[in-house]
Amino acid sequence: MRSYLEFEKPIEDLEVKIEELKRISDGKDINLTGEVKKLEKKVRDLRTEIFSKLTPWQKTLLARHPDRPYTLDYIPLITEDFIELHGDRRFADDKAIVGGLARIKGHPVVIVGQQKGRGTKERIKRNFGQPHPEGYRKALRLMELAEKFKRPVVTFVDTQGAYPGLGAEERGQAEAIAVNLMRMARLGTPIVSVVIGEGGSGGALALSVADRFYMLEHSVYSVISPEGCAAILWRKNGELGPEDFSKAAEALKLTAQDLLKFKIIDDIIAEPVGGAHRDVEQAAKNIGDKIVVALEELSQKTPARLVEERYKRLRKIGGLAGEA
Repeated sequence: MRSYLEFEKPIEDLEVKIEELKRISDGKDINLTGEVKKLEKKVRDLRTEIFSKLTPWQKTLLARHPDRPYTLDYIPLITEDFIELHGDRRFADDKAIVGGLARIKGHPVVIVGQQKGRGTKERIKRNFGQPHPEGYRKALRLMELAEKFKRPVVTFVDTQGAYPGLGAEERGQAEAIAVNLMRMARLGTPIVSVVIGEGGSGGALALSVADRFYMLEHSVYSVISPEGCAAILWRKNGELGPEDFSKAAEALKLTAQDLLKFKIIDDIIAEPVGGAHRDVEQAAKNIGDKIVVALEELSQKTPARLVEERYKRLRKIGGLAGEA
């Protein structure tokens, strides 16, 4: 059953009506084809209108949509010959991060991504996409393997943040993230990162130090969630509400459009109208095409040049207006 967000209610009403008309006419002499086609066109026009005017908070909700494709949804559509690898060789295999060897249109790569899980059982197994330290060490092990065998690295970012629990802190959560940032900055192989949903805090940053950094059209990327930001800035005695989260999302400038404007990302990958979950195959094709173009460009550069240009790219982030 398809899930709808609150701002999609007008679309839901029309699609329910279309399904009812199809059921009424199915196997009977009643011909409602013309009426159905009119409503379908109305739905398409309405969806285009609504999704062209989404607020930052609505984009945040869309990035978290329960039907939104996750890393393991995209991998079979984008890659060939995927072989998943497990474990960090120190503590455990963190199911919140998946990765392994694959090919993307003939290009051999190592792919790493965060996996939230769909359904209660899998979400618990994947820890709701919140990696532990061993998850980041697993990711780093795979990236170092890529460097050793001269394979580019492709990462998919989709997490509300690294797991903040006591066990994760005891095992060195902050250190694991910091080591990833340092090591990725010096990795002698191309790195392409794509935010496919929610990019939250250092948990997302640990997989997004890259030569080319992209975001899906309705994904978000921020140092803190709108709820967390609102709780810090505006909570007094009463409860926070959607209007507070909306205000925080606007202030955070967390949308792909904002981050492209600030030159944090290199480009925006278009989604099907209504979000990636409306046409997963088309969304995957858009992602795959963008990755291939980046890999073909980056494969021409030496390891030393990659590291040098990556360093310069990172140094520009947060620069004052007018700086080179």
